[in-house]
Amino acid sequence: MSELVSVLTNGQPQLLGPALGALLLTFCAIWFLNGRFWAFIYVALIPFLNWSFSVIPQAQIIAPGGDYAPGVALHPMTMVTGMVFVIRDFVQREMGHKVLILMAIAVAWSFFYSWPVIALASGIAFAVSELVDWMVYTFTKYRLSTRILISSALASPVDTTVFLYGADIAQQMQLGAEPGNMLHPVNWIVFVIGKMVGAVIVSYVIRRREDKGLVSPYEA
Repeated sequence: MSELVSVLTNGQPQLLGPALGALLLTFCAIWFLNGRFWAFIYVALIPFLNWSFSVIPQAQIIAPGGDYAPGVALHPMTMVTGMVFVIRDFVQREMGHKVLILMAIAVAWSFFYSWPVIALASGIAFAVSELVDWMVYTFTKYRLSTRILISSALASPVDTTVFLYGADIAQQMQLGAEPGNMLHPVNWIVFVIGKMVGAVIVSYVIRRREDKGLVSPYEA
C-alpha cells in the first residue's frame, strides 16, 4: 500500500489527499469532454513517460569516452514515447479537437511527476510536436494508416530535438554531466528511429484492418 501511495504522490505521501482530488477532477474532466478509453491512456501516458526519464536509467549503446566521445544511450521507453503520437490520433477519432485540452492536462501533470527541467522540456516538446501531429492528422486527407505514419514522422524529430535539449540541461543540473551529454547527432538519430518503430508497426496493422474493411480509413 505504501508503494502505491508513493507512486501516486511521487514520493510525497503528505500530498495524498490533494493528489487523489486532482486525479478525480482529471477523470471527471476527461469524461465530461467525451473522452473514453484512448483519452485516459493518453493523459496517463505522458506524465508516466516524463517520470520514467527521471527514474529509469538509459541503456548505454556506446560508452562515453570511447570511439565516439559523447557516447550513445537509448532509454527503454523511447519506443513507447513514439506511440504517444499514434495514441493521440486515436484520441482525436474518439473526441475530436478537444484532444488539445487533454494535451494541456497531461503536460500539467508532468510537472508533478518528474524533474522540473525534464517536465518543462517535455511539455514544450509535446506541445510543439503534438500540434504538428494534430495539424497533419486534421488537415490532410490521407487514409488513417498513412496519416498516422506521416504525422509521427514529422512530430518525432521535433519532439526529440526539444526533449534532448532539455534532458541535456537536466543531466547537467541534476548529475553534473558535461554539455552535449544527450543532444548530439548520433543520439538524436537513435531516438527518432526508436520513436518511429512503434508508429510504423501500428500503421501497418491499421492498414491491414483498413484493407479488410474493419476500420474506416477516412474517419476524422
